[in-house]
Amino acid sequence: MQNMTSGGHELVKNGTNRAGLQCRFCGEILEHTFADLGVSPLANSYLPPERLDRMERFYPLHARVCSKCFLVQLPQLATREEIFEDYAYFSSYSDSWLAHCQAYAGTMIERLALGVHSRVVELASNDGYLLQYFVQRKIPVLGVEPAANVAEVARGRGINTRVAFFGEKTARQLVEEEWSADLIAGNNVLAHVPDINDFVEGIRVLLKPTGVVTIEFPHLLRLMDYNQFDTIYHEHFSYLSFSTVERVFAGHGMKLFDVQELPTHGGSLRIFGAHIGDHSKIQSPAVAEMRQREEKAGFLTLAPYEAFGEQVARTKRRLLQFLIDAKDKGKHVVGYGAPAKGNTLLNYCGIRTDLVEYTVDRSPHKQGQFLPGVHIPIYAPEKVRETRPDYLLILPWNLREEVMEQMACIREWGGKFVVPIPEVKVYP
Repeated sequence: MQNMTSGGHELVKNGTNRAGLQCRFCGEILEHTFADLGVSPLANSYLPPERLDRMERFYPLHARVCSKCFLVQLPQLATREEIFEDYAYFSSYSDSWLAHCQAYAGTMIERLALGVHSRVVELASNDGYLLQYFVQRKIPVLGVEPAANVAEVARGRGINTRVAFFGEKTARQLVEEEWSADLIAGNNVLAHVPDINDFVEGIRVLLKPTGVVTIEFPHLLRLMDYNQFDTIYHEHFSYLSFSTVERVFAGHGMKLFDVQELPTHGGSLRIFGAHIGDHSKIQSPAVAEMRQREEKAGFLTLAPYEAFGEQVARTKRRLLQFLIDAKDKGKHVVGYGAPAKGNTLLNYCGIRTDLVEYTVDRSPHKQGQFLPGVHIPIYAPEKVRETRPDYLLILPWNLREEVMEQMACIREWGGKFVVPIPEVKVYP
C-alpha cells in the first residue's frame, strides 16, 4: 500500500490499480462501481481526547460489484487485526437486539431439539449476547470471537469463548477438541469476513453431518431499496444477496434449505444451511421465492447496481441542506448513537461539529471519546436533557422506534427527531 499525508490525514491507497482488484469469491476482475463514498477512517476507530491532534488513517471507501457472481464488495485495505482485535461494538446495549436473540434461541432449541448433549457454536460471538440464552437452558456453547477485549466481557458472564479468527484452520482445531456443532450461528459476521471462501469452508468442516448453520446478514435488496448506503464501511467487506450467498455455500458442498426475512439492521435475511448430502433437510418454498424476487429486481444484471451511486449522492445533498437550513435558523442539532454506520454517513457528508454539536451513546466504552474523522464528541444520553437541543439526529436509524421511546424527553421542550435514511424525515 502507498501512503500519502495531507491536512492531518493519512490516506492509505490500494497498492494495485483498478484492473488488479479481484472478486473475493470467484476471482473475476472488478470493473464496475456500486458506490464511491470517497475516503473514510475505520468506522469503529473512536478517538480518545489525547489523540485528536494526531494523524488519522483514511482509506478509500469504494464498493464495486462483480460482473460474474454479483457480489458487492470492498477491497481489503486494512488488516483484520487492525479492525477487530480491539473492538468498540458491544451487542448487549440494544434491548431490541437482545429480544431478537432470545426469541431465536428459543426457536432453534425447539426446532432442532437441542439439549445437554448438543453443541452450539457462535461465530463472532461478541459479548455473549446470544449464547447466554442457550447457557440458561444448560446447552453447551462455544463462542469464537476475534476481539480479545469483547471476548473477555463474555467470559466474565460465564460464556465459554475462544479468541480466534474463524476459518478452516480454526474449525479443524475445534473438531479435534470435540466441538463439532449441531448448530452454528453467525449473526452479522459473513459481511465482515475478508476471505469468504475460507470462512464458509470452516463452517462445512465444523458442522456435524446432520447439523444446521444459520447466518443472518443485511439483505442487499433492502440496502438498495431503502438507500442504506451508510452500512458500507471498511469492516463490511461484502454486501450480500441471497443468490450470491447460495452460490458461495454451494461452492463448499452446502445447500440453503430455508430463508427468513427479518426486520433487524434495516432488513436482514436469516439463511438455514446444511450439508448437500443431508437429505433430512427439505427445501422450503421460501428459497425459490427469494431467488425469483431477486431475479425480478434485476440482481443478475449490472444495471441496478450501477444506478445506485446517484441515489446516494442525492441523499447527501438533502441531508446537508436540512442541517445547513437548521443552523441558519439558529437551531441546535445533536446526534443519538455512535454506530459504525453513522461514521460512514458523517464522513461521507463532511458533517462536523459546525452542523452536529455532539452525539450521545448508551455504551460507556464510547462515552468520552470522539467520532473518527469528524471529531464529534460522544457523551452519555443525559447530556440531551441538559442542553435541550431542537433536533436529535438518530444515527442508528434501524433502532428508530427504540431510540424515540428512550429519548421521548425531548418533546418536553418541543424537540424533534430526525432520521436520515432512507431520506431525511422529521418526527415530532
